[in-house]
Amino acid sequence: MTDEFSVESVYAELLGRAPENKMEPRLAPLRRAMDILGEPNKAFPIIHVTGTNGKTSTARMIEAGLRAHGLSTGRYTSPHLTKVTERISIDGAPVPDETFVRIWDEIRPYLDIVDGELAAEGQPRLTYFECLTILGFAVFADQPVNVAVIEVGLGGITDATNVGDGQVSVITPISLDHTDLLGDTTEDIAHEKAGIIKPGGFLVSAAQPRDAAQVLLEKAKEVDVPFRFEGVEFGVESRTVAVGGQLVTVQGIAGRYEDLMVPLHGAHQAENAAVAIAALEAFFGAEKPLDAEVLQEAFAAVTSPGRLEVLRTAPTIIADAAHNPEGIRVSAEALQEAFSFSKLVVVVGILQEKDAEEILRQLKDSLGDVAAEYCFTQSNSPRAIPAAELGELALDLGFGEENIHVAEKLDDALEWAVERAEANDDLAGGILVTGSITLVAEARILLGKSEA
Repeated sequence: MTDEFSVESVYAELLGRAPENKMEPRLAPLRRAMDILGEPNKAFPIIHVTGTNGKTSTARMIEAGLRAHGLSTGRYTSPHLTKVTERISIDGAPVPDETFVRIWDEIRPYLDIVDGELAAEGQPRLTYFECLTILGFAVFADQPVNVAVIEVGLGGITDATNVGDGQVSVITPISLDHTDLLGDTTEDIAHEKAGIIKPGGFLVSAAQPRDAAQVLLEKAKEVDVPFRFEGVEFGVESRTVAVGGQLVTVQGIAGRYEDLMVPLHGAHQAENAAVAIAALEAFFGAEKPLDAEVLQEAFAAVTSPGRLEVLRTAPTIIADAAHNPEGIRVSAEALQEAFSFSKLVVVVGILQEKDAEEILRQLKDSLGDVAAEYCFTQSNSPRAIPAAELGELALDLGFGEENIHVAEKLDDALEWAVERAEANDDLAGGILVTGSITLVAEARILLGKSEA
């Protein structure tokens, strides 16, 4: 038997490698690792998910649909909120600690071989994300799972996950993010994302900017795969806000699905649901409608931690992991639709590689007068922008000085926000924690949400 310390030891070993934000644009070492491990990347069919926003929520919906159809599933997503084992899920739950450690111990000698070959070539050894990806494939092959839903880490063409070939390639909405690595336009970024579209597969895409859609369409035609786009062949027909989420009617590729209860908030989650349904239809053959009752059962149980998640009440604290301008926009819209807040205290922390100026500008524009006060803070990540620096930037962008507070530590920021919310005579007030996944992860832990 292994214990928590064993998982933490493996995690510490992984963290000793190049960090997650230092991804190497290469696939050769991954292919080499797969080869000497007996090709675990070919042991099961794959639904491969990329895009800028909505990847994890869409992956979780697809996985729920597969499980409702009686299939055993693997799900590989990133980053994690509470514990590294969340990234490698089996049948909807984080891989057991014992399995995580056992498979790592089994594959580590082979990874040492790859590290040695890389060193001999003067290249960096396998990174944190590359090792986790290899571990994920090995865990899924060991189970073995019937199908794996694999979320891209960054981009597509040279992302470590692209060592697997998707039977269905899913591309969620593309917008500007990681522009230093992926390009300055949605067209450039689409070229990277299109790297997961492979011969023998099937492309399912969310509605995209025109330039990005054209890139995806051309790639699909180049490799001769069928393609379906939201807004053309499938999409959300209607939706209404409901207690705990929304009722959504979707016109899929093969069928029409009425009044599905989706327990997540916002138009973007309804669109994610439509993409997930189209991906499931494509996986099962694209010509026969899914069983509506099975689909309803699947969606009713979907969760997406850290996405407009209520962490506590009285006052209500909501965490949302939006970390780019477009993500902030759609989350702010969904927040105001689903919750009747007249005033908000907003707790914000942003990582250095993000466009903090545009994120703050979008927050100011999207929340408007609803956001009464802002508290700028920072997560424990070494990549976090210092809280004081965010406060100065906010002043430069026209945030009122009287509405700004700075707290370096998140627990202090939350304490201040609760005091401000409780001091507000308006009982329809709340608190929003947003700006980075690392900040939301810490908020969940501080407020007793240990599972994701």
